[in-house]
Amino acid sequence: MTEATTQEQPFRRLRYFHGQLLTARDFQREQEYFREKLKLRMRCLLGYGVVCGLFVEPAPPADDKAASDKEKHEHQAKVRITSGLGVDCDGNEVVVPGSCSIDLGDALHEDERTGGTVWVGVEYTERAVEPTRTVFTSACADTSDCDFGYTEESYCVRVTTKTPPKDDRCETCCTPCEHKVLWLARIDDVDFGKPVREEQIHLDVRRFFGRRVPTVITGINWRHGHTYTVNEAKELLGTQKDSGGLVVEFSDGVRVDSLRRGVVEIQVIEGGAGRNADTWYMGGEFKEPTGEDGEFTDHFRYRQTTRETLQDGDRVLVTVRAAFILDHCCRPVDGTNVGGRVPYIGQAKADADTDAETETGHGHDPKPEPDPTGCLVPPSGIGPWTSGTGAGGDVFESWFFVTEERS
Repeated sequence: MTEATTQEQPFRRLRYFHGQLLTARDFQREQEYFREKLKLRMRCLLGYGVVCGLFVEPAPPADDKAASDKEKHEHQAKVRITSGLGVDCDGNEVVVPGSCSIDLGDALHEDERTGGTVWVGVEYTERAVEPTRTVFTSACADTSDCDFGYTEESYCVRVTTKTPPKDDRCETCCTPCEHKVLWLARIDDVDFGKPVREEQIHLDVRRFFGRRVPTVITGINWRHGHTYTVNEAKELLGTQKDSGGLVVEFSDGVRVDSLRRGVVEIQVIEGGAGRNADTWYMGGEFKEPTGEDGEFTDHFRYRQTTRETLQDGDRVLVTVRAAFILDHCCRPVDGTNVGGRVPYIGQAKADADTDAETETGHGHDPKPEPDPTGCLVPPSGIGPWTSGTGAGGDVFESWFFVTEERS
């Protein structure tokens, strides 16, 4: 019989027989056996991360009439973690049964109370509760006549100004994890003397429950479904120029060698008053990355290389075959453009420019109409939108229309 060569202890369960003497150690190991089995199934079959809830939001201001003098002079930078459930990378369930208020200044180590960016998370903990008097003590045992009768599973809040490490493991089941905190939010520009505003809190740092975090498309440099003039479309596609081109950004690095011919396709569906519905394919090539920037890239630029021109009424269909783009774990990008909601890369700047142009009357690229369905954030409740359904691969599709001149 060959012995196990792994460093981890093999699973052993209690084997009962008549006349057996059982001690507290035996029952504790019995519990450990089943707990470790459950944790193994959890992290290997299902994964880890935030299951539900655990939102970080500004804490409601204290009532000045009810607040004591001490409370009035405390730090003002406070947030609240809502109730919810998470699973850490060891398979422990982290349950927050009710909302929890945190004073960021008090929670930080005094060496870190410099303001700036703060991260907030929760970690699984246990503590012994309910002291109980023992019925029998042994002279050989290192025990007192009173011990705790139960172990309470709980959590503690972690707050830091140091950027949390990223879990880069491709296989989270068989590789031990080092960082067991479930990070829930990043809070920017913290001033401990002022209340935290909602726009300072960023929830996109949290890891959603699952076996892996898929690489997704986070932004594109054109507005899905928008109408561009012929000249604007030429500038966007980089027609016969050394600048421009369609830009696609990713949440993580993708392999440069997987960006090959055929991965991106630009199809033009002709419109107009005359002949329409005919289609043709626009030639193009990757301009960024060039292959000299390293093994991975977080974006690419694809530019038209042929001389075909667009006309009034055309529709330009952009297809990115995400199943052929591989991330650092050689897994395909999760590329489904759900609802066409992958955001425009320059949205914040564009909105500001549009507002300014509207005031001056010189705007040429009007802001798109508000979404009629009202889906402002993904089903998870955490924005912004990205591509993906969790299945991985698939095809990213988007399109825009062409007009001769702006009406």
